[in-house]
Amino acid sequence: MSRVGKNPIPVPDGVDIAIDGARVTVTGRRGSLEHSLPDTISARIESGFVLVERADDQRNTKALHGLSRSLLANMVTGVSEGYRKELEIVGVGYRAVAHGSSKIELQLGFSHPVHVDAPDGVTFEVPNQTSIHVLGIDKQAVGQVAADIRAVRKPEPYRGKGIRYAGERIIRKAGKAAK
Repeated sequence: MSRVGKNPIPVPDGVDIAIDGARVTVTGRRGSLEHSLPDTISARIESGFVLVERADDQRNTKALHGLSRSLLANMVTGVSEGYRKELEIVGVGYRAVAHGSSKIELQLGFSHPVHVDAPDGVTFEVPNQTSIHVLGIDKQAVGQVAADIRAVRKPEPYRGKGIRYAGERIIRKAGKAAK
């Protein structure tokens, strides 16, 4: 049996889970998320836990078992606590400015500012000019938006300038050696 898939998902107070066939809806104080389970995977609620079960022991079904359990656990965490990715901006003159909670403007050494709009369910916080917080209930959406922002100006290995995740360690390279 899948080591991940067999673990029950605890349902915290304030989170409601509705299972309608293969459709699972998770609702909490931060919002609501939906997911469709594959045909060979089923879920049921039992005494405050969600149990994810599979129909057979085929290799693909085993993989989907653990994946489905992880996705449901991420949904429960998202609607109860939410997800956050923190980005740091390093470089002279590099900065971020918030325009509401759904739009930021980045000055990253280009000849023009870069505007980033948040998709539905994702918001931005800019506590200071050199940090950006990406917030939301969908773990995949938060991670993708953070990766898209980082891709605008990845940290370069010689001076370390660019956008990096908070706590990310950039391996520095030596510059040219003088003769």
